[in-house]
Amino acid sequence: MKKLFKVLSAIAAAAVILSITACSKKEQTKSSSTGVISYSQVELGKTGTEISATIKLLTHRTDMLQSSYTGVTFAKYLEEFNKLYPNIKVEIEGITDYASIALLRLQGGDWGDIMMIPAIDKKELKNYFVSFGDLKTMEKQIKFATNWEYENQVYGIPSTGNAQGVLYNKKVFKQAGITKLPKTTDEFIQALKLIKEKTNAIPLYTNYAAGWTMGAWDAYLGGSATGDADYMNNVLLHTKNPFKNYNDGTHAYAVYKVLYDAAANKLIEDDYTTTDWEGCKGMINRGEIGTMVLGSWAFTQMQGAGPNPDDIGYMSFPITINGKQYASAGPDYCFGINAKASETNKNAAMIFVKWFTEKSGFAYNEGGIPISAEDNNYPAAYAAFSENNVAFVSDNPAAAGESDLFNALNSESELNINAGGNLKVQQIIEHAANGTKSFDAIMEEWNAAWSKAQTSEGVEIKY
Repeated sequence: MKKLFKVLSAIAAAAVILSITACSKKEQTKSSSTGVISYSQVELGKTGTEISATIKLLTHRTDMLQSSYTGVTFAKYLEEFNKLYPNIKVEIEGITDYASIALLRLQGGDWGDIMMIPAIDKKELKNYFVSFGDLKTMEKQIKFATNWEYENQVYGIPSTGNAQGVLYNKKVFKQAGITKLPKTTDEFIQALKLIKEKTNAIPLYTNYAAGWTMGAWDAYLGGSATGDADYMNNVLLHTKNPFKNYNDGTHAYAVYKVLYDAAANKLIEDDYTTTDWEGCKGMINRGEIGTMVLGSWAFTQMQGAGPNPDDIGYMSFPITINGKQYASAGPDYCFGINAKASETNKNAAMIFVKWFTEKSGFAYNEGGIPISAEDNNYPAAYAAFSENNVAFVSDNPAAAGESDLFNALNSESELNINAGGNLKVQQIIEHAANGTKSFDAIMEEWNAAWSKAQTSEGVEIKY
C-alpha cells in the first residue's frame, strides 16, 4: 500500500461504492435490546433477530464487489446472511489504496459502522472501536486474538488468516526439471535459473509496479526466517543490526537477498517497471510465470484466473532452520466496529462480524486460515506445508509497555516493516537490476536507520 501522502479529495475518486441493498437509512429503527452485546454473547439465528438496521462496511476488497470476480462475491455472502437476518442490511464501500485512505476516513470519522482496521497505534483503539471482549474470552473464540488487543481488550477480528509462502506453477517446475521444492535460498535461486534455462516462463515475477505487492517481502522476517514466535514483536525491537548477514541462510538478510539475487541475475521480468498485478494472475495460471512471493491469500485468485487451477501450488519460503521449515502465519485485515455508531448498529455489526467469521466460509473460500478457534478446515493451499511438515508460527504480542514500540521504530527509521514499506523493497530491485548498489551496502543503510531509531526511542539492546 502507498504511504499516507494523499489529499482528502482523492477519497471520492478512489472509492468504489456498492450498495448491496436498497434499504434506506430512514428505515432504521431502534432495537428492543438494551446494551451493546459482546462477540461471545451472540448466538447466531437467535440473538438480535428483532434488530432492524442498515450498517455500512468499509473494505479493501474492491474485487469482491465486481460481478466478474471469480470467487464468492460480497453480494453472495450478504444473500446468505440475510436468510438468517433479513432486517439487517449491509452496505459495502470498497476502497483502492486502502491503507492510506482508510486511515484518513478513520481520523475524519466518515466511514460507517464496520471497517478493516488500518495501521494505527494500539493505544488509539478504544477511541475508535468497540471491544469484542476480553482477551482470555476471545482467545477461546478466535485465532490471532492478540493482533488488535490493548489493555486486555480485543478490538479487531481477522477476516481470514494468512500463511506466508511462495506461489509457483507446478507445470513450469516439472518442465524445468525441479523435482523437489527448494528449502534453502540457494536451492530457490538455482530453481529460478532452471526455469529460465529450460522454459519460457518468467522465473520470479516481482510485481514491482503495483507497489503494495513489494511489502509482502516484509512478512517473512519473523517465523519464516527465524522460527521464533517472539522475533517480530520482541527480539527484533531489541536487536543490534538485525539486517546483518547471519551466515546461515536465515533472518532478514536471507529473505531480501533472494530478491536482490534474482534481479541481479535477470531472473525477473525484462522490464520490472511495467508489471501488471491483474494480468499476472492469468499469466501464472497459464504457465508464463514460475514463482511469485505473496501470502496465501493470493492462491485462490491465481487458481481462478484461468483454465489451469490445478497447476497453482503454494510452498513455504525457502529457508530452513536447524533442519526444519516454518511459515509465518497471522491475520489479514481485521474487522473493527465503530465506537461512535448507535447502539442498534453496534449490535447489528457484532452479529454480522460473528456470522462472517463462523458461518460465511470466507476464509476457506479465499484459501486462508480459518479464524474461528474451533475451525481447523484448512484449504488446499496448504497441502505442501502439510506434506513437508512446515510449522506455522504466529507472532507473540509485544512485551508490556511496548505495544507501540514497533510502530515508533518503523516511523523513526522510515523502514515501515509490514506497514507499507514498499519503497525500500522496490529499491532493492532497482539497485540489483541496475548495479548501482551492493546488497550489503543496502543492508548497512537499513541497520544504521534502525539503530538510530532505537537510540531515539531509548531502546535497550539485548541481542
